[in-house]
Amino acid sequence: MVKKEGAAGIVGEHTYGTWQPQASWKTPLHIARAEGVFFFDQSGKRYLDFSSQLMCSNLGHGNAAIIDAVCRQAKSLPYVAPSFSCDAKEAAVAAMLEVLPSGLDRMFFSTSGTEANEAALKLVRQIGRKDGKYKVISRYRSYHGSTAASIALTGDPRRWAAEPSSALPGVIFAPDAYCYRCPFGLSHPQCGIRCAEYVEYMIEEEGHVAAMIVEPVVGTNGIIVPPDEYLPRIREITRKHGVLLIADEVMSGWYRTGTAFAVDRWGVVPDILTTAKGCSGAYTPVAVTVTSRAIKDAFETMAFSHGHTYTMHPLVLSAIPPAVAEYKKLVATGRLKEVSDHLGRRLRELADRHASVGDVRGLGHFWAVELVRDRTTKEPFHTKADKAALRPLMTSKISATLLERGVYLSNWYNHFVVAPPLIIREAEVDLGIEILDEALTLVDRETHGGH
Repeated sequence: MVKKEGAAGIVGEHTYGTWQPQASWKTPLHIARAEGVFFFDQSGKRYLDFSSQLMCSNLGHGNAAIIDAVCRQAKSLPYVAPSFSCDAKEAAVAAMLEVLPSGLDRMFFSTSGTEANEAALKLVRQIGRKDGKYKVISRYRSYHGSTAASIALTGDPRRWAAEPSSALPGVIFAPDAYCYRCPFGLSHPQCGIRCAEYVEYMIEEEGHVAAMIVEPVVGTNGIIVPPDEYLPRIREITRKHGVLLIADEVMSGWYRTGTAFAVDRWGVVPDILTTAKGCSGAYTPVAVTVTSRAIKDAFETMAFSHGHTYTMHPLVLSAIPPAVAEYKKLVATGRLKEVSDHLGRRLRELADRHASVGDVRGLGHFWAVELVRDRTTKEPFHTKADKAALRPLMTSKISATLLERGVYLSNWYNHFVVAPPLIIREAEVDLGIEILDEALTLVDRETHGGH
């Protein structure tokens, strides 16, 4: 018999909480409803969603156009096998073609960013087989998914728990375009974008490299915006050596950085683009692996050995067309840029006021606030090893304080991810910044020379 622990208690008792010790999952906060940029617990307490949940609720909560489309689909055709077409599938493909970079127009639909990247990996491995190419270059500050193959591609400490793994032999990691903590100890622009040039060295020395996967703007692992020359140079290098370029836009896509996809900012067209989260604004679990026609042509006489029961699930896909329409309406108002500029200004003010803020960086509605013990040495409060060892983190402490004060802000081991819904207004931005400002005063006391 199931115990009656209450809504939160029964969930904490009978499910697994992700990426955490289960002792901390006993009584998760129970959310009753959500509207706009806010969500509410059972007591009616309101929380500002300052990270769009997991950087996915781009269009906020309670969007009637998307909800109505999903309801209509549920009534007419909630499921049909991937081998059939239907109105929902045709409409989703047409909507995607309206926003995708030119030259990317062949799609495989799944239900998560992890699955989108798994499909990309299978594609490049199958294509590379005839030439003996199988290696994939990733980067140390990256996250590409939680399944055996996608976690092997991931640079953050969540990979360590899955090792050793034979799921994806041949993964090699490149240095990051992380100017604040340059792995080469150089400064831009005098560096000559060494982080990109080193990739060519890797390809030449390794041999058998099939692909490189990058987040155009790194997501969870720091909202790292590369120098403008970086991604175009990576595209030149990969094309020169016949290496396929995969752009993981699971988090940076869907106007999160201001353009439909982050690659658009640099005029770069990858061979494969993966995306999820914002496809539906998180109203349904949908993801897409998009390729060039050349890649699809490689499978004209070779089996595409991949698929899922829920591939092109009509109920899931029904959210894409209204979501695309909502994004276009929002961009047309001009408010997206106005508010993102305001968000950037307010966050930079925090760096001016707080000794604990080492760096503020980002684009659009996609920002990181990185904490340091010492601004001069850039000594971090915590590291990957601290996260992996489950040591108490300063960022977790501050996120808990913020939640108590009505602001939800996602954190990683040494930074916060400020990524509010794209519908947020300046007054709501100010609300979040003011509460974060107060909380950072607590961190300042623990910096070297704190007060």
